[in-house]
Amino acid sequence: MFRIVLAFFCALVLNIPFTAFAEDISYPTGPVLLTVSGEISVVNQPDTALFDLAMLQSLPSRTITTTTIWTDGIQVFEGFPLQALVEKLGIEGGILRMVAKNDYAIEFPVHEIEPEAPVIAYFRNGSEMSVRDKGPLWLVYPYDSSLDYQTEVVFNRSIWQLDRIIVLYE
Repeated sequence: MFRIVLAFFCALVLNIPFTAFAEDISYPTGPVLLTVSGEISVVNQPDTALFDLAMLQSLPSRTITTTTIWTDGIQVFEGFPLQALVEKLGIEGGILRMVAKNDYAIEFPVHEIEPEAPVIAYFRNGSEMSVRDKGPLWLVYPYDSSLDYQTEVVFNRSIWQLDRIIVLYE
């Protein structure tokens, strides 16, 4: 509360828009799983938002039960819709350059994100995913729910070992 009052006071005295102070997120207390940088308006360090597992779990959750071309049998993924992260960070367009731990990268136009898909999963079959097991974060779709999710574009966007997102404007 003190921080909000201070920000409001500074905005009045210095004639700075209050919105410049209004949005930020807490700093992670656990290991950082995801770093988002670039054109974002909500940060927890200069020009960057760092997330640990607890912070990611505080986003709206979604469970997807599906098969994949990379695993055997039905898998249950739990995570958060990518759209929820976009909204949380105030991303208003552009391209998400999503990068894995091994530097594999994909580009995802923000306008192609659906409200419920894809999901950035932090659990598979009820457990955290190790790096060896395509974790700790994996961008997944409900592949079995529609032929629209069984295309080369969707499969290429299904990046695992995701650890960085850079927001770029075209």
